[in-house]
Amino acid sequence: MNHTWKKLNEKLSEALGSVLPVVAIVMVLCFSIAPISPSILLCFLMGATIIIVGTMFFTLGAEISMTPMGEHVGAAMTKSKKLWVIICLGFILGFIITISEPDLQVLAQQVPSVPNMTLIVSVAIGVGLFLVVAQLRMLFGIPLSHMLVGFYLLVFLAAIFLVPSGFLAIAFDSGGVTTGPMTVPFIMALGVGISAVRSDRHAANDSFGLVALCSIGPILAVLALGMVFKPDSAAYVPPVLPEIENSKELWTLFCVGFPTYFKEIAIALFPIILFFAIFQVAVLKLNRNNLKRIIVGMIYTYLGLVLFLTGANVGFMPAGNYLGQVMGAADYKWLLIPVGMLIGFFIVRAEPAVYVLNKQVEEMTDGAIPAVAMSMSLSIGVAVSVGLAMLRVLTGISILWFLIPGYAIALGLSFFVPKLFTAIAFDSGGVASGPMTATFLLPLAQGACIAVGGNIVTDAFGAVAMVAMTPLITIQVLGMIYQIKKKYAAKVQPMPEHINALDMLDDDAIIEL
Repeated sequence: MNHTWKKLNEKLSEALGSVLPVVAIVMVLCFSIAPISPSILLCFLMGATIIIVGTMFFTLGAEISMTPMGEHVGAAMTKSKKLWVIICLGFILGFIITISEPDLQVLAQQVPSVPNMTLIVSVAIGVGLFLVVAQLRMLFGIPLSHMLVGFYLLVFLAAIFLVPSGFLAIAFDSGGVTTGPMTVPFIMALGVGISAVRSDRHAANDSFGLVALCSIGPILAVLALGMVFKPDSAAYVPPVLPEIENSKELWTLFCVGFPTYFKEIAIALFPIILFFAIFQVAVLKLNRNNLKRIIVGMIYTYLGLVLFLTGANVGFMPAGNYLGQVMGAADYKWLLIPVGMLIGFFIVRAEPAVYVLNKQVEEMTDGAIPAVAMSMSLSIGVAVSVGLAMLRVLTGISILWFLIPGYAIALGLSFFVPKLFTAIAFDSGGVASGPMTATFLLPLAQGACIAVGGNIVTDAFGAVAMVAMTPLITIQVLGMIYQIKKKYAAKVQPMPEHINALDMLDDDAIIEL
């Protein structure tokens, strides 16, 4: 019990450090250049409190349940050594985890002209197919950079020549939101489990990259939908701005939201729990202590996601939309860019899945890539991306003018930096664009777009896609710095006399000799 309380206190400190900077920025805006009504401010503060508690429970739950589940399933699938088993289970896992993803539900409700279930099922099929592709890449040792170049070339050719411009931003947004708090812990752990079975020296590097490939499937799926459906910005319905008179009405507002998310997250988690239960009985047969720990972790995960999504949707979404409208209607519209960058710098740290990524990267690299360096690189990347997203809102520039050069730079860097950094970078793009982006930054862009008279579908959508793009560059730049420092340290540090010349060669060079 003491250990549990200690872990909860640790997670609470992390959650406070992630969310409070965002609250401070919004408070400064509210009392200076972007005044908002007391009702919206109170809802935002209440939402922030609930998000902090939810993040605390979720991160602890993901650590003791979702991650071990993914590792056990990944290892068991690979040990079967039957390709058809890996393909079938990979597709089923990708499909049910995506259906479970709360971020996708949020985006589907905001996308005009496409029925919610049509969008969700299409995206789930895309993730299922690409999770299979990612698993096969790991098993056969195919270079990730080559696959990324090929698939993103296909994506941009389809985007330029086959799909209406109104669907481009939505398609790229879907790739970002699909890899959220439900998907990331499980898929990343799945990669660790698969790599653990392999004995070669590239196994650890290949454990990352699953999220990167799984982000491509939704983009292609929604681009395919764009050939059938026609987006219409007039169908966009902004979030309802709350009007409350006292504290009781404030509590009632959130109490109305709780049952919705209790039900939604229960439905979301059920397929994953059922799949794991069948796998446990048929294959895993974990002992009672491990099973008890996973069950307790799932309860924490469930409670954390319910609290997080209630706080984000009821408290943060209306505040983000209204702030965007106020700043977009003011004479100093250009301030949206630096303010957006400042919010983006801190808000990525409040993403639940970012904690999972940073911790796993630090563990898998034995501290060579510290969580602090990852966090700073992600914050810088997201700050730049939100600034560019706000520039798009104000100018109406097509998203392709940003995405094509951005991905060209990212893919070009992938041939020069260590493979591990490329895999982590492309994973981090999907991880950074989670529920905080979908429920605060996207409404902020939509509110500003309404105020400046822009097109919601083409100008406001795409904020999530921008957030998913820039970390691909910043994390790989981190990799280049790491590589340069490593080479410099090797030159400066003299070689001990007892080291044989063969010790300086890698396995492949020794074999050639």
